[in-house]
Amino acid sequence: MQILTFIVELMGATMLLLYAVRMVRTGIERAFGPSFKHAITDNRNRVSAATVGLILAVILQSSAAVALLVSGFSAAGAISFGAGLSVVLGADLGSALLIQVFSFDLSWLVPVLLALGGGLFVKSERRPFRQAGRIILGIAFILISLRFLRETMDPIRDSTFLPAIAEFLARDFITAFIVGCALAFAMHSSVAVILMCVTMVSIGAIPVVAGVSLVLGANFGSAMIPVWLTRSLDNRARRVPLANLVVRGSGAIIALLVLNKTNLLPFIGSLDSAQTLINVHILFNALLVTMIVFSNLLEGPFRMMLPDDPPSLDEHSPLYRSVLDDAVLDKPHLAIANLRREVLRMVQLVETMMMPVMDLYTKYNGPMARTLMGRDTHVNNAFDEVRRYAAALQGESLSKADSKTVRELTEYAIAIEAAGDIVVKRLIPLAREKSEKGVYFSENGAAEIRNMHDHVMANMVLVANLLVSDDLESARLLLEEKQEMARLERKSRKRHLKRLSEGVQISFESSDIHLETTGSIRDFNSHLASAAYPMLHREGQLLETRLIEQNYEDMDVRQRER
Repeated sequence: MQILTFIVELMGATMLLLYAVRMVRTGIERAFGPSFKHAITDNRNRVSAATVGLILAVILQSSAAVALLVSGFSAAGAISFGAGLSVVLGADLGSALLIQVFSFDLSWLVPVLLALGGGLFVKSERRPFRQAGRIILGIAFILISLRFLRETMDPIRDSTFLPAIAEFLARDFITAFIVGCALAFAMHSSVAVILMCVTMVSIGAIPVVAGVSLVLGANFGSAMIPVWLTRSLDNRARRVPLANLVVRGSGAIIALLVLNKTNLLPFIGSLDSAQTLINVHILFNALLVTMIVFSNLLEGPFRMMLPDDPPSLDEHSPLYRSVLDDAVLDKPHLAIANLRREVLRMVQLVETMMMPVMDLYTKYNGPMARTLMGRDTHVNNAFDEVRRYAAALQGESLSKADSKTVRELTEYAIAIEAAGDIVVKRLIPLAREKSEKGVYFSENGAAEIRNMHDHVMANMVLVANLLVSDDLESARLLLEEKQEMARLERKSRKRHLKRLSEGVQISFESSDIHLETTGSIRDFNSHLASAAYPMLHREGQLLETRLIEQNYEDMDVRQRER
């Protein structure tokens, strides 16, 4: 019975720790997600790139999350191999430093964090404050989960089975290494695993020697996570995660052998202190950061291992083929699933049109512009097919709920088609006009437009999630993003007018294009956000009106009195 109670309590504490780490990362990604691209891709110097990786890992509570970001930017050609590997190695060190912070006794801070975070998350209507509340609550939950882990281990540290396991792990350091690796990979968080190890060593549940092997194994397992998650991506996206695995993995194995076959461990820390685990973890990752000196030299071997994929022909891509199947029109559940997939395909097509728009604003490329405008034909064809398929489906005997779903998907296809028109009829012509007139945005003006574009691209991910899963949280967040986009557009317009009043010449020359561009991006985002309304309405998450209820007769009297 004691073992069962221990397992249940350990699982509960571990799940709370994982949830808390994810809660912090989600809050930060939602609050600052679009800024991560510029933070990573704007750094060409390897030292500054490693520094950015360190900071992002502390912020996101995960070096694996930073590696996935770098992988995505590498696939788009936004960052070089050397700079990308430097960012990831810096992130590994940042994740190690985070362990040191959480190892301090911060129990006195928990009530403060719960009160502050809960107040912001529950009471605040503004999205930035709500996300700040989410982050603060997540940090509080991390501290609470660590306390639960200590309390769970206390009753059984003097039992018969735990000392036996601890002694075995201390003797067989290879098994301990494999266990640490498996835990980090299974939990998708080396931070959580290493915090568990530090907690268990601090209460004497396992010896320091076994804890060190577990920590080094967790480093190996953490490097495997982004390799596994990027396995289906292009080779260019997979190079940096694989290089990190080779560098970090081989380093972990070498450190494991050195520390277990020599007497170096006492020079790093005491053999009866959990701080030794943290020292080993930080020292190991600090030494790995020095590999940024050779990061450019490593590109050649990994380019040979993972050569560039051959260029794909757009017309033969699955993205350009309809998924509608007339053979299942008599099976409404299958037909509606096909219709949903077709609308999702429209979203993906429009995403490929919107993504390179900022490149056209930076340097107009006629062939690229014509390619993007050509994709609008595919969007229009998909829209025609959606209308035809929906009409044929409505002719079948549908339930009231299915009929409503078909109507909502058709209405959203209309919105997506309109969003595609904004790209080809407003944004691309504005980019061409900017190039032909030799107009430039001010530095601040360009940053404002780029920020709005980044928000739109992040929102397209929410749209895809919503279409696939009918996730209420994604719907709420999408509508919040619509309000945020309107706020960004108003803020940009106000700043632009201020620059005009200050006599900034470059703003005078670009005024019309700047204002029309921000308005077009806002309208594009509004079409995206319309996907959220049906679900929010069904779930009772929308107010009937934004107008203030008041006595109109009294209002008329006041107007006459004026």
